[in-house]
Amino acid sequence: METEQAQTQYRRTPEPADAGTSRHVPERIGTLLVVLTERPVSLYAAAVLRIGYGLLYLVFLLREFPHRDEIWGPGSPWTPELATQLFGQTGWASLLTLSESRAYFEVCYATALVTAALFMLGWRTRAVSVLFAIMVASFHARAIFMTDGGDNLILLMAMYLVFTACGRRWSLDARRTRLHASAGKGENSSAGSGAGELRHQLGVSRRTFTAVLHNCGMFVIAAQVCFLYGSAGLYKVQGGTWGNGTALHYVLNLDLFRPWPELSLMADEHDVLLAIACYLTVLLQVAFPFVLFGRLKYPVLALLLGMHLGIAVLLGLPLFSGAMIIADAVFLPDRFYRSLGRLRRRTSRRADTWKTGAPPLVPAQPAPSGH
Repeated sequence: METEQAQTQYRRTPEPADAGTSRHVPERIGTLLVVLTERPVSLYAAAVLRIGYGLLYLVFLLREFPHRDEIWGPGSPWTPELATQLFGQTGWASLLTLSESRAYFEVCYATALVTAALFMLGWRTRAVSVLFAIMVASFHARAIFMTDGGDNLILLMAMYLVFTACGRRWSLDARRTRLHASAGKGENSSAGSGAGELRHQLGVSRRTFTAVLHNCGMFVIAAQVCFLYGSAGLYKVQGGTWGNGTALHYVLNLDLFRPWPELSLMADEHDVLLAIACYLTVLLQVAFPFVLFGRLKYPVLALLLGMHLGIAVLLGLPLFSGAMIIADAVFLPDRFYRSLGRLRRRTSRRADTWKTGAPPLVPAQPAPSGH
């Protein structure tokens, strides 16, 4: 996240060295409060979360489309009666249990597909995010034992994203806002000074409330990911197989997690590499919450990316791996995503230059001054 970057924009002139440290603490707290209330942070990261989870759940529903009746529909062995009994213990609810009609189920499934697509595109994000969270919760609660558990994190993130301004960047909402802003240039408000002042105060209050809600939501998302990694690492430390470096050996020999047995056997032949992978996994997960505020987080995130890709391929858990990879994006600052945008534009310009055969534009050099 980019809270530390945003703080520098509000940093005041340093005081003399003889100022007491007791004065710096309230000032830093005040600076942090200003950062949290003035503007939403990590807008690009929130957009990546929105696009990623919308696309991931859309692909998940499309992948399970041939099996939708056996998992969530009227033909599921986990009947609506069993789901309703479980709701009494868990407190969950699902729109899919309101009716056992097949037509109603197909309408709900189509609604979920359309909602995931609209959420990914960022159309009317405030309202669609609520509907997306309701649909994800409904499908998750309807057959909680019929999936591989990879949708648990998607459910949490869908609920958290409701409180964020995830439609401010890379969305149809952002495009519509830019078009309205460009069309409204030069238009003068004819309202009186009193009405204009009231409108201004309401706008300031609304922006402050939106910023606080968004920043709190992004903080909860980051805390959730830290808690997930930290608890997973500490749980592994307690196991003897992770301590002696043989945990991955046993996992690769489980038929439940062997989508490609030949590939699993090939990986299982390298005992030393598997032991190193075991120790590195535990180290990365335990140390993850402590490396987030420095440059060390970039190689750690890269290693975690490789770990999740390995889980997706070797263990056959693409939904879980995709959800974790998208969640890690919350820790990349907005300047990282802006640099990616500039790199993409430069790459596209070079590609256009190569296609047309025209020489690249070179900025003119100033003429040397005469003596």
